[in-house]
Amino acid sequence: MSSEIPMRVAVVGATGFQGAAVARLLAERLHRVRAMTRRPEADRPPLPGAVFVAGDLGRPAEVRRFFEGTTHAFVTMPLVYESERVEAYAWNVAEAALKAGTVRLVFNANTRIPLGPTDVAAFETRRLAERVLRDSGVPLVVIRPPVYLDNLFSPWNGPALVDEGVLSYPLPESARTAWLSHRGLAEAAFAALTREGLEGRTFDIGGARSLTGGELAAAFGRGLGRAVRYEELDPVAFEHGLARVLGGAAAAGVAGIYHYMASGADPLLLADDDGVSTEVLALDPPPVEEWVARQPWQVWATDADEPDASPHH
Repeated sequence: MSSEIPMRVAVVGATGFQGAAVARLLAERLHRVRAMTRRPEADRPPLPGAVFVAGDLGRPAEVRRFFEGTTHAFVTMPLVYESERVEAYAWNVAEAALKAGTVRLVFNANTRIPLGPTDVAAFETRRLAERVLRDSGVPLVVIRPPVYLDNLFSPWNGPALVDEGVLSYPLPESARTAWLSHRGLAEAAFAALTREGLEGRTFDIGGARSLTGGELAAAFGRGLGRAVRYEELDPVAFEHGLARVLGGAAAAGVAGIYHYMASGADPLLLADDDGVSTEVLALDPPPVEEWVARQPWQVWATDADEPDASPHH
């Protein structure tokens, strides 16, 4: 499959950070992007080169209409963790992709998924969606990211990092994690869309190295040019903070991953896959400190001169 011929890509989830990163990369590389959204026009992210189409994953006719005329698809589920809804969304996507003759669909599971069953909705609903898409017969590649560096460039982490050198996150200090940027996700998604012979494969994508909390703090210290220490954030406190932004149900879904990691049941769940993904997908993720050095951390400084220094969302 050549990436030289422009793809027409249906991007489900393009108004979220992950889907937007993929849509931007596709547009940069001169592929045509259709972005499905329920958001009103004033509340959509800037995605130059993308065409927004209003639609709801729960309405089969709207999903079919969205897929019409596209050749490829990239799908990230919304922050929904009810099995019936996620299963219905996955079937609607699968049927629309089959009807459109989708050459390849890349499903972003949004998380790693343990081998055996768990009681964590964040894992089991994505496992269910993967199964629906696979069973449908649509040409499928699945990518499973760990956690995102971009989560740390946020109002929750930025000020403490810049002012106090404290990096707090709800993962055990000992949990080796292959931290990935949204751009890294986009690079992996592009490879999964375009490289030959990947149908049916599942990739645990991630950064080049797995880092403990202390190693992550050291990488941040090198990127920021100051001492940084790691502090484990209580997943319960994390969930409460997230609930104020996302609402209780979505926050509980996201936090389920961190409660599971805190249990120690699968300490290497978020670690690298011994280089398999980077080799097969021909990826070269930069070191964490390079990503850190490229971010405009000064926007989080409490003594920033400009009253509007913080980014607007």
